Amino acid sequence: MFTSEIKEHLTKVIIPFWRGLKDEKYGGFYGYMGYDLGLDEKAVKGCILNSRILWFFSNAYLVLKEEDLLTDAEHAFRFLRDYCVDKENGGVYWSLAFDGKPEDTTKHTYNQAFAIYALSSYYDASRDEEALSLAWELYEIIESKCRDEYGYLEAFNVRFEPEENDKLSENGVMAEKTMNTLLHVFEAYTELYRVTREGKVADKIRYMMDLIADKVYNKEVGRQEVFFDRTWNSLIDLYSYGHDIETAWLVDRGLEVLDDKAYTEKLSPITRTITENIYKRAYIDHSLVNEAENGVVDTTRVWWVQAEAVVGFLNGYQKAPQHREYLEAARDIWDYIKTCVVDKRSGSEWFWSVDRDRKPVEKPIVEPWKCPYHNGRMCFEVIKRNVEG
Repeated sequence: MFTSEIKEHLTKVIIPFWRGLKDEKYGGFYGYMGYDLGLDEKAVKGCILNSRILWFFSNAYLVLKEEDLLTDAEHAFRFLRDYCVDKENGGVYWSLAFDGKPEDTTKHTYNQAFAIYALSSYYDASRDEEALSLAWELYEIIESKCRDEYGYLEAFNVRFEPEENDKLSENGVMAEKTMNTLLHVFEAYTELYRVTREGKVADKIRYMMDLIADKVYNKEVGRQEVFFDRTWNSLIDLYSYGHDIETAWLVDRGLEVLDDKAYTEKLSPITRTITENIYKRAYIDHSLVNEAENGVVDTTRVWWVQAEAVVGFLNGYQKAPQHREYLEAARDIWDYIKTCVVDKRSGSEWFWSVDRDRKPVEKPIVEPWKCPYHNGRMCFEVIKRNVEG
């Protein structure tokens, strides 16, 4: 029932919604729909949004094997290739105007990573060598221009000269390194390695696992730190519950793909502890609260946090079947999602968030960060894992 419900939601709600945002005139997908469901066809098109849509349709095809999904992915690929990539300086822009002209020419490591993630999946779906070639170009850019001796840097101008990381810094700090960017470079490289099996990528995955275990993970409190200075000193007491549960299963996925016994032994205890702590600390009222800053909990229920919690708890159960409570939590959060987070209005998808009283927060349905990546991936993972026990 759990799996079949989610598959139906994917095919009847999420896929049709995002397919309906295809811009046939200028390419890519429309970049903004307000809470009132008003579509702005001339809104900025975020390149992260387009990469995530490319990833989504590529994986929808890989899971469902419907040819029209590959056509949708190809549409997204052409836009990324033709407009999102800077032909002069290399790398992916932050955003474009509705007609494909560069809008914000910031080059962010996070953005390069999502393009690699999407292109790797699209290559797996299409076997288009051009997509893989572009993924390798972006990989080389990250490795040559977006790191220092301590790890991966964050923000750059159009020529890859460092600038302030205002795009990925929040909560009143300006971070030189973030857990979030590291996680998504790791995720992208995991996918690139999965489809190529290139040893140099495996080495970088090991390097990032060491950073996660030795620099990002705070073993004293059993959580990840979020914002850092250049040498990985934490800048703020912030506990991001959604990122922690997402990290737990993405690291486990990386361990499966890498298949390195030493790293499995090093990282698996961390992912188990993170999952256990999120279950005990953040799973409240059938859902996951958002975060805690200086111990003060933000009780907003954000769409992507709920989606990652479903996958994270399902993964936790599969790794340790004695913890049946994780399976029950995954099902329980799905019930919360379909009751409170899915927008029942015709022509919509999921609300951005709901408050502690389960009332929707009036934020956009589509914008540069609001995309089918988290909730689409939740559907793919539940379908592929197929746990009904």
